[in-house]
Amino acid sequence: MISVEEHLGRILQAVRQLPPTESGLLEAQGCVLAEDVTASVQLPGFTNSAMDGYAVHAADLEGASEDDPVVLPVVADIAAGNTNALTLAPGQTMRIMTGAPLPQGADAVVPVELTDGGVAKVALHAAPAVGQHVREAGEDVRAGEVILRAGALLGPGQVALLAAAGTARVRVVPKPRVVVLSTGDELVEPGREPGFGQVVDSNSVMLVAAARAVGATPHRVGGVPDDARQLTEALEAQLQRADAIITTGGVSMGAFDTVKEVLSKVGTVQFDKVAMRPGMPQGFGVLGAAQVPVFTLPGNPVSALVSFHVFVAPALRAMAGRPEKAWPPGFVPATAAASWPSVEGKMEFTRVVLDGDRVRPAGGQGSHMLGALAAADALAVVPPEMARVEEGDELLCLPLLGTDAP
Repeated sequence: MISVEEHLGRILQAVRQLPPTESGLLEAQGCVLAEDVTASVQLPGFTNSAMDGYAVHAADLEGASEDDPVVLPVVADIAAGNTNALTLAPGQTMRIMTGAPLPQGADAVVPVELTDGGVAKVALHAAPAVGQHVREAGEDVRAGEVILRAGALLGPGQVALLAAAGTARVRVVPKPRVVVLSTGDELVEPGREPGFGQVVDSNSVMLVAAARAVGATPHRVGGVPDDARQLTEALEAQLQRADAIITTGGVSMGAFDTVKEVLSKVGTVQFDKVAMRPGMPQGFGVLGAAQVPVFTLPGNPVSALVSFHVFVAPALRAMAGRPEKAWPPGFVPATAAASWPSVEGKMEFTRVVLDGDRVRPAGGQGSHMLGALAAADALAVVPPEMARVEEGDELLCLPLLGTDAP
C-alpha cells in the first residue's frame, strides 16, 4: 500500500504542461498566457473627461464658489464618441459627457452637480485644480508596455484589458481535453429507470462536471460494457481526441474488473492500493505515442469524486499551466465542530460542511452515499495517525469544486 502523497507525486512527475496554441480572446478565457503581451495602443487612447460636466480653463474659474459663481458661455456640446477635434478658447466652456474627448486648451472639468446646468451659459460654483476630473492619454497603459505576463490566468478583466490594448489573439496553454469513460454492464443512461441490478451512470456525468469546474474541456463516453475488446477499442478511439482520459469502475480485485485487465497489459498504467478512505484502489499511467495520462478511478461515486479532487484536479491544473503550490491543493484550515471516528493508518477524506471556520460531517460517510456528498462543500483531510477526530481539533479542508466554500 502506498501513501496519498506518493501516488500524487508519481502523477505530477508524469504529466506535462500542454504545448501553447494561438487563440481568440473569448476562447482564451480560463486559459493561462504562454507569453508576455505588450500593449499596441495607449490607454486611454485620448485625454477625456471623467465626469459629466463642463470642460474649462481652470484659470478662468479662480475664486469661483457657491456664493460667487463664474458665468461662462457654453459654445459646444461634446458627447462620448465624438470624433471631431475641438478647441476651447479662454473665457468659454463646453458641455462634456463622461468619456468624451477633452477639447484642446481645456485643462479641467467641473461636474454638472457644481453648476446650474445651463445650456447657453452656465454658472460654475467651483474652482477646479488643473487636471481635475481629467483622464490623461496613456495614464493607465503606455503603448509598448507589458500588460500581462506569461502565466497570467485570463478572466473577464484580463480579456477586457487585452482587447482594449489592441490585442485580438494570444498564445495560451490550452484547456486540457478530458475524456471521461465509464464502464460496466449494469449502467444505464441518466433519465432511464434502472432495472433490477442496474444503476444510473451518474459517475461519468459527475466527473464531466468536475472536469469542467476545474477548467478542462470534457467529453463523456458512457456505459462501455465489461468486455476487454470493446474497452480496448473505446480507449484507442478516444486517444485521438484526449489530452487525458479518466475511467471509473473496474479497478478493484473482482473477476469482472475489465479496466484493470486491459490496462495492465498496455502502456505504463500501474494499479496500487492507496492508503486513503474512500478511494483505495487507484491506477495511473500513460498511453499511446502522445503519452496521454490515464486516471483509473474507483466505481463508487464518492470514491471517484474524492479521487478526482485529490489526484486528477492537480494534474489537470498542471497540464493547463496552473500547477499547485502546496498539498493538499487549495486547502483551508477549520476547527472540528463535532467528533467522529476515523481509520488509523489511512488518510481519510470526510465529506463535511464548512460553517465559517467550523466544520462538521455531512451525513453518512459510505462511499456510495450521494446524498451526503451533495450536502457537503468540502473534504476534511484527516491524517493517517488520527484514529478519531475530536471536537476542537484543527483540520485542513479541501473545498469541493463548484461549491461556495471559501
